[in-house]
Amino acid sequence: MSYTAQHLQETAEIVAKLDSVNCEKCVAALLAVRERGGRLFILGVGGSAANASHAVNDFRKIAGFECYAPTDNVSELTARTNDEGWASVFVEWLRGSRLTAKDGVMVFSVGGGNLEKNVSPNLVTALQFAKQVGASVLGIVGKDGGYTAAVADACVIIPTVNPTNITPHSEAFQAVIWHLFVSHPALKVNQTKWESVDQRP
Repeated sequence: MSYTAQHLQETAEIVAKLDSVNCEKCVAALLAVRERGGRLFILGVGGSAANASHAVNDFRKIAGFECYAPTDNVSELTARTNDEGWASVFVEWLRGSRLTAKDGVMVFSVGGGNLEKNVSPNLVTALQFAKQVGASVLGIVGKDGGYTAAVADACVIIPTVNPTNITPHSEAFQAVIWHLFVSHPALKVNQTKWESVDQRP
């Protein structure tokens, strides 16, 4: 079997194993955030940060959320990293944004954060603060989900089908799942461009 065939086969296995119930729980939690006038903050590092930026666009434009990603502001991110340290960049950004119980925090991550292993401590401290203020916590994470899955109100874990491909599959499926969310009839409020063009007489 070629690597391409293997990768695609693994992708199909993940699709078959995804938990649709947890996806629906996330949609319900997101709807609750929007209906109570809350904002949505999406946190991610590395490839997940790029996904967060794309997702912010979709949640704002398609699903009508007030939505932000701290990593979109590189000046503040690097200033906080330089002056205060990497572990606190997200929590201080959320504190500066006056996160409240009306808001939601969604994490995109491969491992979900782990303080003991010093992996993505910035996600852990941000979620600790979110729980403290009563904000909703959601996640799309890989592996066992780490700290995010342990504390989230709703979370989708991307199943591991090949231990050597956890990162590429996790980051790829973040996009699949958030696109599911913004396309869901419960959340979608605006038609996407090509679909609206194709439906014209």
